[in-house]
Amino acid sequence: MATVPGQLIWEVVKKNNCFLVKQFGKGTAGVQFSKEPNNLYNLNSYKHSGLANKKTVTIQRGGKDQSVLLATTKTKKQNKPSSLLHKSVMKKEFPRMAKAVKNQVTDNYYRPDLTKAALARLSAVHRSLKVAKSGVKKRNRQSLKIRGRK
Repeated sequence: MATVPGQLIWEVVKKNNCFLVKQFGKGTAGVQFSKEPNNLYNLNSYKHSGLANKKTVTIQRGGKDQSVLLATTKTKKQNKPSSLLHKSVMKKEFPRMAKAVKNQVTDNYYRPDLTKAALARLSAVHRSLKVAKSGVKKRNRQSLKIRGRK
């Protein structure tokens, strides 16, 4: 089976697909977002598209525990969706996860142009996994009235 080039797929799906979210601002410039599964910035562009590119990176929540899932697509398995993604679960502290993501994306020459986006998504996902500490709340010092001289 012959594979279809990414540019042709992008020309077909760039203006109309089920993942497209259009939001219009004050002027004529409209911002188009996308809810594609392998889109790190959620922008409707060829560079970040998870549908048109053969090599994609996705970072998301790992499950119920405090883990992060890093998934990259296998370029040789494009016609087999069940085995398309190479998934790795990371349960380390943030600096070690950031180093692993950078090694996977940049140092392996996989998609070096997505390094900044992958690290930004990792930071956002890791920040969302933090649980608020319960305990004594600090008082708001600005609300205290300071008595001055009369």
